[in-house]
Amino acid sequence: MAGNRTFTMIKPDAVAAGHIGAILAQINEAGFRIVAMKLTKLSQEKAGEFYEVHKERPFYGELVDFMSSGPIVAAILEKDNAVADFRTLIGATNPANAEPGTIRARFAKSMGENAVHGSDSDENAAIEGAFHFAGTEQF
Repeated sequence: MAGNRTFTMIKPDAVAAGHIGAILAQINEAGFRIVAMKLTKLSQEKAGEFYEVHKERPFYGELVDFMSSGPIVAAILEKDNAVADFRTLIGATNPANAEPGTIRARFAKSMGENAVHGSDSDENAAIEGAFHFAGTEQF
């Protein structure tokens, strides 16, 4: 059913800082249901594949290095209007511009180390979820 699932990653900066539990609690409190989740580490190759859409952008190499620098938590979330509601919950990419109380306002260090990823469309949510989880891993 389109529009009721999104994909997120708790990024290496937030994992290293010990924010997994607080971020998951905020996601749950916002009414999202976790339908798939795992703690994992992206290799340089897998991080490069995931962010291939940004390959020509100047920040691509730095992004791949950062996303493969430590463990992440990958998750598929379910809720009506999931993509838009999650983007609102996480806040602006630059935490300095994020609304107070959003995940990035609370936990991000910088625009590059911004604590969480959130899919930007229903189509990308499906692609990104399938990148990290087999169908048998989604509930």
